[in-house]
Amino acid sequence: MTETFRLADQIRRAFEGNAWHGDSILELLAGVNARTAAARPIKNAHSIWEILLHIAAWDDAVRRRIGGTAVTLTDEQNFPPVKDTSEAAWSHAIDSIKSTHHELIKAVAAFPDSRLGEQVPGKSQNYYNFFYMFSGVVQHELYHAGQIALLKKAAE
Repeated sequence: MTETFRLADQIRRAFEGNAWHGDSILELLAGVNARTAAARPIKNAHSIWEILLHIAAWDDAVRRRIGGTAVTLTDEQNFPPVKDTSEAAWSHAIDSIKSTHHELIKAVAAFPDSRLGEQVPGKSQNYYNFFYMFSGVVQHELYHAGQIALLKKAAE
């Protein structure tokens, strides 16, 4: 088993399930409807929906960086606004992030172990190599899973 396969598996677990820490993002989103996803039960906090779009934006950014593109997100790309709060739009957002996440997992799993120490395009920090970035995806998803869990409880 390759190191990149292991990293891809950790990314998958944080998002889809069977994570060591507890509920994954998709497990937390089970039963969340559009109204709850768009709600702001905690003042000055992002909504569940905004967090989901944020995760999708960064999953896609990492996937593009794997392909050699130097990616920097604008503020609006980082936390895209939710313009349509219908159930259909929520369902589409869930389907879209599942697809984006699946593509990321495939790209990480196929990434050669021999390149893990290479610098990520557009990053000047010496430590910002592909291993650091892939590990960071896991941390990022789990951080936001915690936020989603709190927002979900606050909305109940």
